[in-house]
Parts: sequence; C-alpha cells; structure tokens
Amino acid sequence: MHWVSHAYNPVMLYFDAVAIAAAIPPLEEQLRLAEQALVAVGVDGDVPGKISVHPRPHSSIAYAMPAFLPSFGGGPGSAVGIKWVTIFPGNSGLGLPTVNSVILLSDPETLAPAAIMDGSTITAARTAAVSGVAVARLAPACGDRPLRIALIGAGVQGRSHVPMLGYVAPGHWLSIYDRHPDRSEVLAAVAAARPDVGRASAAETAEEAVDGADVVITAASFGDIRQIMTNRWLRPEALVVAVDYETYVSSEVARSAGTFLVDEVQGFLNSRAEGRFEGFPDPSGTIGSYIRSGEPRPSGRVLVIHLGMGLSDIVFAAAVFGRAREKGLGMELS
Repeated sequence: MHWVSHAYNPVMLYFDAVAIAAAIPPLEEQLRLAEQALVAVGVDGDVPGKISVHPRPHSSIAYAMPAFLPSFGGGPGSAVGIKWVTIFPGNSGLGLPTVNSVILLSDPETLAPAAIMDGSTITAARTAAVSGVAVARLAPACGDRPLRIALIGAGVQGRSHVPMLGYVAPGHWLSIYDRHPDRSEVLAAVAAARPDVGRASAAETAEEAVDGADVVITAASFGDIRQIMTNRWLRPEALVVAVDYETYVSSEVARSAGTFLVDEVQGFLNSRAEGRFEGFPDPSGTIGSYIRSGEPRPSGRVLVIHLGMGLSDIVFAAAVFGRAREKGLGMELS
C-alpha cells in the first residue's frame, strides 16, 4: 500500500469517479475484499453503527460511516477512513443522483488526511461484491439446472450486480424488473449478451421476476414503497438478498426465514430504532460470523440484508487508492 507520507509531503490526493473506475480491482479481488471486510466484523475490524441525521423529510437521510481495519490486505498494512453518504429521493425529479457519497482516507501511520474519493463507483462495486459473497456462500443447491436469479432494480446497483452475478453463478438465468420498463429491458439485453449469463429477460412485474427464483436480489430505488414482498412470492429454500433496506422485503419474510443475516448488527439495530424495518426480528448473526463458522448452507429460506457498512467502503477505497497510485492517478491538493 503506497500511502502519501505527510511527514515529508503534506499533500492530499483527490480521485474523481473516472480515476476510481480506472483503478477498481477485478471481480475476483472485489470478492476477496468484501469477504475480508465481512469476516473482520466482530474480530479486529472497528466498525461502529452508522451515525445519521435527517436534514429534510424522513425519506431523506445522511450517514457518517467511520471504520478501521488493522490487518488490511492480509499483511502489515491497515486502512482507516470515513464515508459520508446522503440519500435524497427528491433528486430523481431534478435529474440528480438520489444517493451521493464521498470517502476520506487517512494515512494509517499519521492519521493525516491522505485522499478524498468520489464514493459512487466504490459503493456500487462493494455492494455487488457483498451480494456476490452471499450468493456464492448461501445460494440453494439446484442440481443440474441453471441457478435462477431475480434482480429487482435496474439502476446503478442493478447494473453493478450483473457482472458479479455472472462471475459467482456462471450460466444462471436472470429475470430483471424495474419500475421503468425501458431500464429493465436495456439491462436484460446487456446481461443476455454476456457469455457468463445463460439467459436474461425483463419481467413486467416484480412478482413475475421473483416467481420460481432460487436467488432474489432487491436493489430498487428508495421511495414510498415499503415491505411489499411476502412469503407467497418466494420459494421455500430461496436466498433473498436485500440491498434496498425494506423497500421490497417484508417483516413477514424476515420472521419466517430459517436464517437472517446482516453485514453488521449495530447498523441494522440503529436503522430499526429510527423507524425502518418495522416488525423485523433481531438477526441470527452476521454474514461474517456465518463464514467463520464453516457450517454448510442452512436449510430453509435465508435472508441477507446488507445495509452497507463503512468497513467495506474503507477496505475497497484503500485497495483502489493503492492501484490508482500505481497508475499515477489522482489530483494533488495542497
């Protein structure tokens, strides 16, 4: 890890979305980074629950997400920083992103600011990678037939999930739903053209997309929809991965799941205390604790909710920082 040495060169670097996209690690490395962050929760990773404020009506929110990992990269390196993310659904009507974020990395030796990074590409990549870990570890067995995956949401998160799903479940059949039919049709065409996707199609409704799916990933935009996916939609052994909080998945699904895992418990409990996840039970544990246990895939339906924890963002940002410096990317800020 080539950090900027502030003791000799008091310079901070800025990385825009273009520079970060050029330095994003390959999918295999993204999976490794996501799993490293998940497994570190409750061990040596320091990841307090998200700190939030509501600067506008309740539908909008801003989070501060600090994190520290002393064993970054499996060696003597470490990673420390914070992500600031805002969610404002009203931006869609203005032609602006509903989610915006920035990541600040500190030099782990001096804690001086080392880099300011656009958070959008990092967020999309680490979110898809965490979903990829869940699918690789917890998808139900389906014999000789292709795994059937439903993807709800064809926006930024939906687009970032397609290559990751192709990597962890090559040959799968994919059904995509988005409230904007043109977006689901475009993403289905993109997925169908990939050699690692067996079949891809756009569904007219979310329930149609989910029908018969072994894996259901909900990555819809935040809005007024809450908890509309019930047990009736789902196969008994399905893996449900909720990226969009409780936009689709209902408390009924959570209560009846054989196993209910989250990326980080305190973050989930904080969100529930703020009024989200009404009726949801406490999680069975974390994704990382399940991986550490070495146990086989549990029977019955499995629900995984990953809200996005600061530790995943900082681990990804530190990896991108190292690759970007090797490529000579980044703008120096005095």
